[in-house]
Amino acid sequence: MKSKINNTLVKKLVPEEKEYEIHDADLKGFFLRVFPSGTMRYVCQYKRGGKINIGTVGVITPAQAREKAVEILNDFNKGMDPKAKKVVNAPKTLQDFIENEFNPWVMAHHKRGNKTIASLIHCFSKLFSKPLTEITPAIIEQWRSKRINDGISNATLNRDIGTLKSAMTKAVEWGFIQESPLKNLKLSKIDRSPKVRYLSVEEETRLRQTLIEREHQLKQERINANQWRADREYPLYPEFSVDDFCDHLMPMVLLSINTGLRQGELFHLEWSMVNLSEGSLILAGGITKNSSSRYIPLNDEAKHIIQRIYNKSVIKEGLVFPSKNNQPFNNIKRSWSSVLKKAQIAQFRWHDLRHHFASKLVMAGVDLNTVRELLGHSDIKMTLRYSHLAPEHKVNAVRKINWSVQGMTNG
Repeated sequence: MKSKINNTLVKKLVPEEKEYEIHDADLKGFFLRVFPSGTMRYVCQYKRGGKINIGTVGVITPAQAREKAVEILNDFNKGMDPKAKKVVNAPKTLQDFIENEFNPWVMAHHKRGNKTIASLIHCFSKLFSKPLTEITPAIIEQWRSKRINDGISNATLNRDIGTLKSAMTKAVEWGFIQESPLKNLKLSKIDRSPKVRYLSVEEETRLRQTLIEREHQLKQERINANQWRADREYPLYPEFSVDDFCDHLMPMVLLSINTGLRQGELFHLEWSMVNLSEGSLILAGGITKNSSSRYIPLNDEAKHIIQRIYNKSVIKEGLVFPSKNNQPFNNIKRSWSSVLKKAQIAQFRWHDLRHHFASKLVMAGVDLNTVRELLGHSDIKMTLRYSHLAPEHKVNAVRKINWSVQGMTNG
């Protein structure tokens, strides 16, 4: 789409579901990029594959952006490298880059963009005041050593560093630095076949009993609260019936145990993805990790849980587990940690419920490829971590090449 980029146009533009561009009708190579988040950014393309972000709408005017685009194009025509000049003229701190440049892009292109930004802020905020070129491997090694001493696993450290390296790569791509100082930073070595943490029979029994006791406690607290309010002639809270879940924790945990849903998939599960008559879930690609839809049949317990929630839902659409203002949950760490503590279950994460689901399948004799499909793994290598839980498969395989003992004796 082409149009004259000016104040009148900027005021008329509205964000859409997907990012789009408006190219200037007069100046070739000058265009405006509009993100779904509402952020709009001026860009200049001076050659094929060569683009420079000029600035953000609201920070600079269309006229200023146009002047900068003309300058960039003139420099290129003179044989100068516009990106090299940009680096000299516009040094940026890590905070400036993440907040003003990387944040709008990642929110528009990544389903979990908010978690990416939250991770960068949580892990690297102490480095925010440094220019991009000073985020060196030596600084990251110091950061990594401290985190290791705090008990953070290498896998978590690699994930956090990978997020930062991705941001720095974008800084290079967009012309803010000539080369990423973290380009050659190596990630920590990790066990490619780590021990899978799943619940023992005793642990699962304690977890379920703790969840039941928590439900009883919450219902009793509601009765007590209503008695207190009745004595003072205050309006009463709604009573919990026998089939009511007091909140979302217990059904979330039990559904995870029976389906292997990732926490993010659970938080974003919608009624449109639930088939009650068939007893199945079809996760939309928009909420899965690999962006592929996934079919999950429900066992009896999972169907019963979903049916109970549906029967008590006032609105039979949208999120199955809505939080405040009908938005997806961000986390449930506090209530989950409390349940684990009371159940006396240590070193167990929410994600391990997914491992527990897979482990029970394998130990029940389900083949690994079916487990892979149910988990939504795109590569069987991810599923092979559970293979040691089915040693009888290996035993049976080796038995197939047994040499006849009688034959050896007769020989």
